Formats: sequence, C-alpha cells, structure tokens
Amino acid sequence: MESIWQKDSKLPSFPQQRENKKTDVLIIGGGIAGILTAYFLKQNHVDCMLVEKGRICNGTTAGTTAKITVQHGLLYHRLLRGYGAEYAQKYLQANQHAFTCYEMLCKKIDCDYEYQDNYVYAVHDRKKLEQELAAIEKIGYHAAFCEHLPLPFCTAGAVKFSHQAQFHPLKFIAAIAEGLPIYENTFVKQMRGNTAITDFAEITAKHVIVTTHFPFLNKHGSYFLKLYQHRSYMMALEHAQNVNGMYVDESKTGLSFRNYKNYLLLGGGGHRTGKTGGNWTELRHFVKQHYPQAKEHCVWAAQDCMSLDAIPYIGHYSSRTTQLYTASGFNKWGMTGAMLSAQLLCDLVQGKKNDFSDVFNPSRGILKPQLFVNGFETVKNLLSFSGKRCPHLGCALKWNPAEHSWDCACHGSRFDQNGNLLNNPANGDCNF
Repeated sequence: MESIWQKDSKLPSFPQQRENKKTDVLIIGGGIAGILTAYFLKQNHVDCMLVEKGRICNGTTAGTTAKITVQHGLLYHRLLRGYGAEYAQKYLQANQHAFTCYEMLCKKIDCDYEYQDNYVYAVHDRKKLEQELAAIEKIGYHAAFCEHLPLPFCTAGAVKFSHQAQFHPLKFIAAIAEGLPIYENTFVKQMRGNTAITDFAEITAKHVIVTTHFPFLNKHGSYFLKLYQHRSYMMALEHAQNVNGMYVDESKTGLSFRNYKNYLLLGGGGHRTGKTGGNWTELRHFVKQHYPQAKEHCVWAAQDCMSLDAIPYIGHYSSRTTQLYTASGFNKWGMTGAMLSAQLLCDLVQGKKNDFSDVFNPSRGILKPQLFVNGFETVKNLLSFSGKRCPHLGCALKWNPAEHSWDCACHGSRFDQNGNLLNNPANGDCNF
C-alpha cells in the first residue's frame, strides 16, 4: 500500500555502497531524521555519509500525516507537572526552532507548504483541555480554547495553536537529499566498535549516528525497555470535508483530520503493535456513518516509536558511548522531532554546545509508569506459546489479519507472511 505522498511524488535513487570506506560521521537510517542530519552536516562542511537498508523514506516518513507543529497532544501540562516550567519552556523553544527551520527551508522548496491552525480536541474531558491551557500560559505561550469545531461529531472543545504548518514530506525530502552522500540498499548487519559491517563492505567512522526509527543495537541504552511501537491507520478520501485546519484527538485511540489538496486525510484505528485494534475497519465504519458520499483514494499505515515520558531520545546512545548517537521516540510528532534532532546531533558531533541537549538526553531517568507496562508486555510475550518468535529478543509474534503480517508486541518488529522483515528493531528475517 502506498501513502498519498508516495502516489504523488518520486524520490531520487542512490547507489549501493560496495567498497570499504572511512568517514568522519556515518548515519545509519534514511528517514527524514537521518537525511536532515546529513544535510546539516554537509552545510557545516563535515565529512559524512548515510546508509539505508532499502529505499530512503520508505517507512515512517512515507506514512506521516506531515503536520509541522509545536503542539504535541496535551503535553505541556505533563511537562510542567513532571519537570517544571523551565524544562517545559525549553521543550517548546526547541520545537519552535525546528518549526522556524522548516519555514526557512520550505520557502525555497516546492513541497505544498502551507500554514494551518492546529487543534488538539477532547471528546468528553474538558478539564484536560483547561489544564493544558493553564500550563501553556504559565510557560509564556499563547493558545486559545475553541468551543465549536468543524468535525462531524460533538466534542468538549479543543486547544488551538495558531499558525502551524503542513507540507508534502517526500517532495521536501527529494529537494533536501539532492547531492547528499546517500547509499541505498546498504544493510548494516552488525557493528564492530565504530565499524559498520554491510553485505559488501565495511565503513569506519569517527562518529556513528543511528536514526533507524527504533535503535537496533541492544547492547547500549536499554531501548528495549524505554520504547514501544504504535500502529496507526490512514486514508485519503475524495468528496469528503474541508476541515480548514489540523485536528487530533488527545487520546491515542482517537481520530485525526487534515486536508491535502482535494482530499481529507483521516487517521485512527491505532493500537500498540502486536495488539488488536480498529485499523481501517474502524475508519471505514466512521466514513460510512459521517461521509457516506466519500470515496477512498488510498489507504496506508504507519508505525511510531513511543518513549516512556513522551519526550524523544536524542543524543549519545548511552552515557558510556561518546561517539555513538541516536534519535528515536518521536511519539507521533516526527516532523519537528526530526528537525530538532538533526540540528542537535550536528552540534554534538562537532563538539558544539546545544541549549536543548539536556531535555532530550537519552540517559535521563527511566522510572516512569510506562516502563512497567513495557516490562510486563515483554515478559508476557516471552512466556507466550508461539511457534513464531521475533529474532530481536525472542518474543512471540502475533498475526495481524488487517495487514497480513506477523507483529511483535514487545518492541514492534514486523514480518510479512513469509517471514521477511518489515519493521525493526529486528535486524533480520524470520525463518518460518
């Protein structure tokens, strides 16, 4: 299944790396985070190269709803309560800086960039919205409360951030990637220190940046405890509604709305990878009820890495890896997350100070409620009876009838019906 972005654009092709090579910075992973990192490193005249196991931006980047916003659900109340006002302000400022960078770059690129207001709505709980508004005001930002929304169902209102943006991510990438040292179909099978071993070559670097969505190295950082993955489902509809904005439910299981050209992009049916969820069945039921004249143009799915505290992990892979870095756990807000991670990582490998590095430090404390949920799911699936096991850490695989795939509820690896790898952190196929 192709997303609307894949149907509406074509990315450039890049060669395979087949010769041994040395470089200052090796980036592993060719999504938007990796490509932006390579872009800014080249802008700073840093010798670098990027390798991708398949085609660039063929995963989460292709499946995004492509909203560029500093409003990430009802997050600021959580940050204020858990970390204090200064921390929440720095998180906001980091994302504002990322937004500005997009704004500057997109002025030079034909990528359907346009300003839109962003809304986080609640179906029933108005109190959550009021708490978020109070938190936003406390950290010095202005938001508005909206009573009435142009959605086909009743809500308790929404928190509105004005002057946010949306764009076409693959048109943007096609322009950004031009001239970068990118190598496709170059699969890193293992790391030996700072040397990446591929099928045909070895690449040695002074610094290694892992932007593979879910970090694939298990030895450092305990990401198998700090991350889980969440599936979400999208469809592009003809003859539906112009909602004149970007809308997302504060609940992970709610619906999202935005327009692209003459299409309504509807998202929902989400669930933890390896669990049962609504998928496209839920979306089609909603469309039948609220948009009976609509026609499906295309459908697709995406997978997001979720951190313990809803804040991305960007920086040193662990406290003991001074030349190994990662960016992951964008929690469905990968557009601003990718941009700020690219700039933060660019600073780190050059030894430059970055005012926001402490906010996103991957080695921050992990004693969060989600840690125990992740631990329980891992133990449960390790002990579950199944003839099909994930090669990542041996968890039981569950059949996903909607997508005809075998999914791991522990860490989100996915395989097709023949055992071929679809999503990491597994680093190879299953032998069914």
